[in-house]
Amino acid sequence: MMKTISLTMALALTGAALPAMAQTPPPPPPAEAKSQAEPYVMAAGKSDLYEINSSKIALQKAQRPEVKRYAQMLIDHHQKTTAATMAAARKAGMTPPPPALDAGATASLTELQNAAPGDFDRLYLAQQVPAHQAALDLHRSYGTGGDQPALRTSANKAVPFVRQHLTDAQRMMKATTTRNSGSM
Repeated sequence: MMKTISLTMALALTGAALPAMAQTPPPPPPAEAKSQAEPYVMAAGKSDLYEINSSKIALQKAQRPEVKRYAQMLIDHHQKTTAATMAAARKAGMTPPPPALDAGATASLTELQNAAPGDFDRLYLAQQVPAHQAALDLHRSYGTGGDQPALRTSANKAVPFVRQHLTDAQRMMKATTTRNSGSM
């Protein structure tokens, strides 16, 4: 009987912890992606794919026009950075696989798909800020100390785009927070 109660409480606590984990982007890339070509290409591709897929969801579900414009910009820019990274990888003699999502990115996308309309913009932006912080760190780090010159050049070219995406997401997030606190 005591084991059943303990198990029930553990499951309840686990379920209660899930909302606290909400609004998290995919996990940051592994440390070796900041200096080694193969992990960098995989991490950059995964990051771009997450941004593209999350933004496609935002085009359908976002409530604010500026969030939809931001989502379209992310799709356009991240398709270009993926193409540039893949071209640079081929120039470096690599045969990169197509970008793929991991379980964390897939869970984040599912969270967006399941978000209530009134919560979507806040949730989307709450995922974009840390996702772009991680991407900015990845590209800056590889651009500075990466092991393949062609990929370093590509990483450095991505930095201004990612920096702008982060700034825009932070600005919209702040406006969302201000808007929501003013309505209380």
